[in-house]
Amino acid sequence: MAVHYGTAVIPARPYKPRDKAKVEVGVQVVQRWILARLRNRRFFSLGELNQAIRELVTELNDRPMRVWGTSRRALFEQIDRPALLPLPPLPYEYAAWKRCRVNLDYHVEIEKHFYSVPFRLLREEVEARITAKTVEIFHRGKLVAAHQRSLRAHRPTTVADHMPSSHRRYRDWTHERILREAAAIGDDTAALVEIILRSRPHPEQGFRSCIGILRLAQRYEAERLDAACARALALGTRSYSSVATILKNRQEAKAPEQQSSLLHENIRGSGYYQ
Repeated sequence: MAVHYGTAVIPARPYKPRDKAKVEVGVQVVQRWILARLRNRRFFSLGELNQAIRELVTELNDRPMRVWGTSRRALFEQIDRPALLPLPPLPYEYAAWKRCRVNLDYHVEIEKHFYSVPFRLLREEVEARITAKTVEIFHRGKLVAAHQRSLRAHRPTTVADHMPSSHRRYRDWTHERILREAAAIGDDTAALVEIILRSRPHPEQGFRSCIGILRLAQRYEAERLDAACARALALGTRSYSSVATILKNRQEAKAPEQQSSLLHENIRGSGYYQ
């Protein structure tokens, strides 16, 4: 901050009370010539109080000092004002830094939100510069990603250019959209899709399988697809390929082999999700 405003911070030395004598005297002057003169007055608004303080500060700065033979304002105009620099065009912005490890889904976690980085940086260590409005991510001193900061917990902010080509086709899909379209096909389809999303460390990693299952509705009737998902649930399979195989071989209407072995109080079955 000192560099931003073109100044320097010189702390007082420990056990050297004379280093801060001028500051202590300044506090004493304010107490005597401003606070003491206002102690018996009553104010009914902050603006009224500020106006009274402003008048006393002006009077204090114009008062001649006995030792110096001149006023504080005159010394300011003579010594301080010529040395002042213009303020920077932008105010100083506080930033916190955090070291992060890029996850397998090419996102880094910052305060429970996930921000994307170029997928080539998987498992690499990066540094995040966090301000009130932005998140900037650096790799070996080079800026690799910049995002608007989000306070939505457990949600991703993903830039399409950061995604590998195999993932970009799914960028318009969301968790809510997948569940909504699955429910439109049938209860068993919705149950299977939800299980797939829950079984992945990160829900987006299950998008490919779920979207593949939903697109089977373009080739098969909704009733057949929902029945195939019900059979997949009964068999304990959780993949697009298993549902596609069931439909291809027309096995959605057949009862699973050894159905009796699946009847157990600890096995929920497809009816649990209805």
